[in-house]
Amino acid sequence: MDTPTSVVTVGTDLLAGAVEAQAVPVTRVDWRPPMPGTEDDLVAVATDPRRADANARALAAMLAVQATLVDVAPASEVLGLERGQFLHAGPPIEWDRAAGPLRGALMGGAALEGLVDDPQDAVALFESGTSVSLEPCHHRDAVGPMAGVVTPSMWMWVLEDAATGRRTACTLNEGLGKVLRYGAYSPDVLTRLRWMGDVLGPLLQAAVRSAEQVDVTGILTQMLQMGDEAHNRNRAGTLMLLRDLAPAMVGAGEPDDVAEALRFVGGNDHFFLNLAMPACKLALDAARGIDASTMVVAMARNGTDFGIQVAGTGDEWFTGPAQLADGLYLGEYGPDDANPDIGDSAITETAGLGGFAMATAPAIVRFVGGSVPDALATTRRMHEITLGENPRWSVPVLEFQGTPTGIDVARVCRTGILPQINTGMAGKLAGVGQVGAGLVTPPAEIFPAALARLADLARTRTGAPA
Repeated sequence: MDTPTSVVTVGTDLLAGAVEAQAVPVTRVDWRPPMPGTEDDLVAVATDPRRADANARALAAMLAVQATLVDVAPASEVLGLERGQFLHAGPPIEWDRAAGPLRGALMGGAALEGLVDDPQDAVALFESGTSVSLEPCHHRDAVGPMAGVVTPSMWMWVLEDAATGRRTACTLNEGLGKVLRYGAYSPDVLTRLRWMGDVLGPLLQAAVRSAEQVDVTGILTQMLQMGDEAHNRNRAGTLMLLRDLAPAMVGAGEPDDVAEALRFVGGNDHFFLNLAMPACKLALDAARGIDASTMVVAMARNGTDFGIQVAGTGDEWFTGPAQLADGLYLGEYGPDDANPDIGDSAITETAGLGGFAMATAPAIVRFVGGSVPDALATTRRMHEITLGENPRWSVPVLEFQGTPTGIDVARVCRTGILPQINTGMAGKLAGVGQVGAGLVTPPAEIFPAALARLADLARTRTGAPA
C-alpha cells in the first residue's frame, strides 16, 4: 500500500500525531458533535424556510447603523429615571440575589442620590424595597459597564442613529481600580462621582452641543487599526475622542475646570469604552424583533446570572450562572477574591469587537492573559459561530478581514464553540473594587435554551409536531 501524500483528520488528536510521526503532512479539522440534546431543535431551526432571510436582514440592519454622539445629560432627563430608581447591568435581578459588586455599587449610588448618608445604611433600604426599584439598563435603551448602576443624577452619553432616530445611552467612565462600577463606594469614589456630575458632565455637554457631531462608529473603525479591541483596550479611541472634543471644551468652561477635565480624560484609557458600548447596542437593537432570526442581540451579566437575548425571541432572557474569568490579578488578589463575570460590556463582543477582535489588538494579552497566537486563533474561531463579518471593522494582520459579527445561536449549538469575552474582574465583596482582568465565556446551557425557544417558534410557524 502506498504512503499517502497527505491526511485529513477529524476529532481526537491521537491519530494525527501518529501520522505526523511518519513524516506525512496532516490537516486537522476542528470538528465536534453538537451540544447534547440539541439535535432535534437544530433540525427544526435549520429547516425553517424563513431563517436564512431573517438572519440576512438582521445582520444587514445591524451593519447599517451609524452611531453619532449627540448629547450628554443626566439620566433623569435622558432615561426618565426618578428618585429611588436604579438601573443595573445584566438580566433582571433583585437585591437578595445580587452579588457583592452590584450591592456595593447600589449602596454607593444610594448615597450619591442622598437617599442615605452612609452607604452602609442603604442595605436596609434595598432589603425593604419599599422606596427603591431595580431594572436592567437594557430595558431602558442603555448599557452599563461592570455593575452598571445608573442613578438619576449621573450624566450620560447619548448616541443616535440618524437614519432611524433611535438612541442609546451610557454613563461616563470613572477610570479603573476603586470605582463605583466595580462595587467600591468609599468617600473618594463618591467625591469623584460628584465632580463628574458638577463639572465634567456639564463641560462635556457644552462641548458636544457646540461641536460637530462625533462619529463614534468611525472612531471604532479607526481604533481597531491602531491596536484597540474596544473592550479592555480603548487607548486610541479615547485619544481620538479627546481630539474631537478638546477644542470645544476649552471654550466651554473655567480654565481650571477644563484643565482638570482634560487631565482626567487623557489619563483614563478606558474613557471611550462608555461610548463603544452604546454604539454596539444601537447597532444590535436594529436587529431586534426580526422573526425567525437566530442572531444574538445582547449578552449581559449582573454578577450572578449571564443572559442573552435573540433577535427572533423578543425581549426574553435566557440565563445561566455567570462564570469566573481566567486571567491576571492585581497585586496580591487571586481567584478567591474575584466575583463571577459582571457587566453589559459584553455588548462589544456581541457586535464583533472585544474578544472577537483580539487579533487586531495583540497587546491586550498583556492585560487579560494568553498569548499573541491565542489572540489570532480566537478571532479565527469566532468566525465559526457568526453569520458574517463587519467590513468596517477589519483586522490588518488577517489581511484586513472583517471582524466576526452576528453570533448565531444555531452555530454555537452545532459547533460547541462559545463566544470569547475580554473582561475586567470585580472583587466579590462589596466595596473592594477591581481585582484583575481576564477571559471568560458564557455558560453553555443558555444557547440550547434559546435554540429550544427558536425551534418551538419555527414548529409553530410550519405546523410541525413539537
